[in-house]
Amino acid sequence: MDKSLATLLLSCTLLISFCVPSLAQTCGNYTFSGNRSYSTCNDLPQLSCSLHWNYHPSNLTADIAFRKSGASTSNWISWALNPSRRAMAGSQALVAFQHPNGSILAYTTQLNDNPNMQPGRLSFDVPSIAAEFSSNGDMIIFATLQLTDSLRLTNQVWQEGPLNGGNPGQHPTNGQNGKSMGTVDFINGSVTTTGGTTSKQRKRNVHGVLNAVSWGILMPVGIIIARYLKVFKSAGPAWFYLHVTCQTSGYAVGIAGWATGIKLGSDSPGISYDTHRNLGMIIFALGTLQVLALLLRPKPDHKYRLYWNIYHHSIGYTTVILSIANIFEGFDVLDSEDNWKKAYTGVLIFLVVVAAVMEAVTWFIVIKRKKAASSDKHVNGENVYGSRAQQTA
Repeated sequence: MDKSLATLLLSCTLLISFCVPSLAQTCGNYTFSGNRSYSTCNDLPQLSCSLHWNYHPSNLTADIAFRKSGASTSNWISWALNPSRRAMAGSQALVAFQHPNGSILAYTTQLNDNPNMQPGRLSFDVPSIAAEFSSNGDMIIFATLQLTDSLRLTNQVWQEGPLNGGNPGQHPTNGQNGKSMGTVDFINGSVTTTGGTTSKQRKRNVHGVLNAVSWGILMPVGIIIARYLKVFKSAGPAWFYLHVTCQTSGYAVGIAGWATGIKLGSDSPGISYDTHRNLGMIIFALGTLQVLALLLRPKPDHKYRLYWNIYHHSIGYTTVILSIANIFEGFDVLDSEDNWKKAYTGVLIFLVVVAAVMEAVTWFIVIKRKKAASSDKHVNGENVYGSRAQQTA
């Protein structure tokens, strides 16, 4: 048992060391000049850009920083909101570029079907706007936006293009430039895009998949194996080793999933999903208790084995029930990821059907064995009675 536990801990360590470094959030690690800091950020999937912001619900304002990594002094950059459609045309844009005289210009402009990129007022107020070209080659637009209710969740677009005679010129419309659009939710801190998923969304997906596979699939499969396979005599002790493999593997993968959740939470200050988080903590604690119970597992004929079985079964079933509930709670957090929910629901239905069939089959086997045992006992009793009768005669 000690050897199994050592193997489990080694697996957990390897999984955590593999998964956690990959969660390093580029935008979250960035340090801005002037002691500026932002509670929320998202790496945008195109054009090496990221969006950082602080949202102030009391007055519906947002302090934003739009950053283009590896910017060129011969290019302009722009980030915009478009409440009417997911496109650059019709958007309310912030523009920045380096003037030939070396100064950094930043201004607002409305973009129609034939944009001239000249300064102009937007449909909402922008109390402040500035830009800088950092020493590490990043061009950054800083601005404060006076939002409206409809702009708290709206379309966003971002672009870069070449300067033409010291003014913004036409940007390419293919490749990444043609995909740099999506939505931004200033309240929940989420971003969606048409050209791919953001780094935060990818991390959420990794978190969801790891936890769905571990707590939501491997753990229930391990319970099914323990409950039903041991009824078949041909399974021998193999059912036990399969059960332990499923449960320890599920716990190991679950640790990686739990670690991704902790990392996502630390990278999203001000954004919390209390029910999902609290259930996750409880599930992790119960799962850990189950693993530690391996060290206290008494022999089958021990007087405390009955109590250990009650503990083991109750903790196990509680963990799986809470895990399934929390997985669906996580799907609600993902919001737009309806396909994940449908796929897991299908897996869950399959496991329920398998369990129902196995329940019927194993009960049939158990009842048949009891009848056979009772019949054998009756026959043996008659044989003994007959033998004694003959001896008496």
